[in-house]
Amino acid sequence: MSLVGRGSLWRDVSLPAVMAGFITVLVGFASSAVIVFQAAQAVGASQAQIASWMWALGLGMGVTCIGLSLRYRMPVVTAWSTPGAAMLVVGAGSVGYSDAIGAFVLAALLGMIAGFSGLFAKVMRRVPMALASGMLAGVLLRFGLDVFVSMGTQLGMALAMFATWLIGRRLFARYAVIATLLVGIAIAAVQGLLHVEQVHLELAAPVFTLPTLSWSAVFGIALPLFVVTMASQNIPGVAVIRASGYDTPVSPVIGWIGVVNTLLAPFGAYGLNLAAITAAICMGREAHEDPARRYTAAVAAGVFYMVIGLFGATVAAVFAAFPRELVACVAGIALFGTIANSLAGALREEADREAALVTFLVTASGVSLAGIGSAFWGLVAGGICLVVLRPRAAVH
Repeated sequence: MSLVGRGSLWRDVSLPAVMAGFITVLVGFASSAVIVFQAAQAVGASQAQIASWMWALGLGMGVTCIGLSLRYRMPVVTAWSTPGAAMLVVGAGSVGYSDAIGAFVLAALLGMIAGFSGLFAKVMRRVPMALASGMLAGVLLRFGLDVFVSMGTQLGMALAMFATWLIGRRLFARYAVIATLLVGIAIAAVQGLLHVEQVHLELAAPVFTLPTLSWSAVFGIALPLFVVTMASQNIPGVAVIRASGYDTPVSPVIGWIGVVNTLLAPFGAYGLNLAAITAAICMGREAHEDPARRYTAAVAAGVFYMVIGLFGATVAAVFAAFPRELVACVAGIALFGTIANSLAGALREEADREAALVTFLVTASGVSLAGIGSAFWGLVAGGICLVVLRPRAAVH
């Protein structure tokens, strides 16, 4: 990157953007790290290999977040494949560890081909904006609801955080989410809910495993992992980007994520992809009022992810020290603006309104069929409604 580019990055960065990046990592890690650990154990990984998984995933997410966001000056946030990890927990079966690593390499190569060939972008161009926005709103709905669900178990903390955000939006809008997080941490500390005694400084070390491959690994892990990652992760990820108003070039982004994933798969990077829920945090107004400067939030997230990679076990303990309700509240509050914008985008066009509503409801239901999450099936259901209802709308 040129010196001019470096200067513009330092001019564009802000405390709210850095905090948005931190919240992105906090939400992404706290919500699904346990599933990743379970996935590693399901394929027979040792403790050292599990630490290597965290190293590889953290490094992969960090490199792609920083590199792609700086390249396109747009917020590009990546994540590990949570549905892919869940699939490994359930369906890895008796596949050996080196065969599983080979399956990860194959799935990453397929993702790289789907990206650089333009095949994935062609599929995405056929997804109407109303359906993409409806799906995004459905994906994020649970996080918004969790703010108020948390009041059932931690009324004082959740109510204080919500009140802080409400007052902050009126008096100091750019720092409202930061203030909300700080108030939550302070209350948790006073109530003795921060369990920092388990935190110890510990570096993670990479462990290389020579990939092998078997037919059971190809059909039991590689192909399902590729399909699940594309359908349940990358499609919602692109929907978030589009619904947030960014024209990020999808093909090279997916392709380069595949390249990084392929290189790191022998160390345990089972699946890297575009983020959806966490990406929305970096693309909302809380990251920065100016959409052109929100890429710095994704860069900050990348830096935090690389720290996770280097200090996997330590960072896991730090995030585990936060009470669940605190994480749920700050995540939901940070996503309020994105949920509102997504609902507005989904219902804007009257001709597409019912199809977008079906997309929203199916996605929000959380239904999972054939190992593929509700985001994909929401788009399918909405697409069917669109095909059936559009001729009728044209007649009237």
